[in-house]
Amino acid sequence: MAWAMLLMLVVLPRFSHAQFFDIDSNQRRVNIPFRIVRNMVIVQLNINHKGPFNFVLDTGVGVMVITDTTLIDSLGNIPRRNIKLFGLGGEECEAYVTPNLHITMPYLSSHNVAAAVLKKDHFDLSGYAGMPIHGLLGYDFFNSLAVKLNFTDSVMTVTHPEDAGKLMRNGVKVPITIENKEPYAVTTIKLPDGKQISAKMVVDIGAGHPISLESMLQQNGLPQNFIVANLGVGLTGPVSGFVSRVPEFDIGNKKLKDVLTSFPDMNYLRKQMHIVPRDGNIGLGILKRFTVVFDYTNNAMYLKATSRLKDPFEHDMSGMEYYFDGDNYDRLIVGRVEPGSASDEVGLQKNDEITAINFKPVDKMSIEDIDNLFRSKDGRSLLLYVSRGKEILRIILTLKRRV
Repeated sequence: MAWAMLLMLVVLPRFSHAQFFDIDSNQRRVNIPFRIVRNMVIVQLNINHKGPFNFVLDTGVGVMVITDTTLIDSLGNIPRRNIKLFGLGGEECEAYVTPNLHITMPYLSSHNVAAAVLKKDHFDLSGYAGMPIHGLLGYDFFNSLAVKLNFTDSVMTVTHPEDAGKLMRNGVKVPITIENKEPYAVTTIKLPDGKQISAKMVVDIGAGHPISLESMLQQNGLPQNFIVANLGVGLTGPVSGFVSRVPEFDIGNKKLKDVLTSFPDMNYLRKQMHIVPRDGNIGLGILKRFTVVFDYTNNAMYLKATSRLKDPFEHDMSGMEYYFDGDNYDRLIVGRVEPGSASDEVGLQKNDEITAINFKPVDKMSIEDIDNLFRSKDGRSLLLYVSRGKEILRIILTLKRRV
């Protein structure tokens, strides 16, 4: 499956009433647990008194999106009208708009929040995550609250904007602007040739990569060392591009070194429909190294570095994309093999089923365990048991750092 899920959607209609979430009147702040799965922040919520449903927090999404096409049917006979959604590359797909839904989390509830419901699940987030994923929650949640994400404890703390300063001690304030329902920050990037550039970036917790640079190919070309890669999934299929590194990325008062960077293909970039000019985006690969506070009301983001700040950035070393399938998401299926990669060299194929890694059945492993194994160490050998048709194969996969 894709290394970075490109899930930025723009909905055509405009809604007449303010859409927001609020805290119950008897609460000053609320703590809500979340899970990080494959660099996605997942929270549970109820819709119209049913659930819980698993939603990905995504600051790159303007309107709540329901990706699980069966969810809306479970809510009963809800009126809906047809719309078209446009994706990052100009693709379009059909969707419904619901009337206002009653959405709740502990001590939080929505006001005038509708949702776009995809008629077809183009992203298969459930297979990617190895668990049911029902949709994306973005601007409607962040626009009127101060939201703190503590990635060390996997706890989200929510309060009123006037109390945002109390959510973090000794954090560094980073100015942001909210444009077309997305948060933007200006950062400094050192390129491989030593040149430093100032870059306007979307702060996108729904993107799994560290950073993506969308304007650099045309302006500066690719770094010398790169690999061809599948960067994500759009409305009409995979998004191709390149993965390389930049020597330094500065945000707040911190400098991150040797940062993995994705570069979408120029043919894809030509079709983009960005309303707001920008240079790229900052994803969870960077943001999870901090405790982060979003304060849209006061145009601010606060960052406090954690012990993970200097962890090395590592890309997958297997050279294959994989997803979980089956009713219980317990079957690990190869979705794609990168030509010339470690997986290609040992003959792994699309639709192979990996049943065990180093003698441990994959149905006893989490998707994070598997991801960590496949990016663990250059030259490390792993014993895979692979089901192909009626054959059971034993394959020794030697990991290879390609970038």
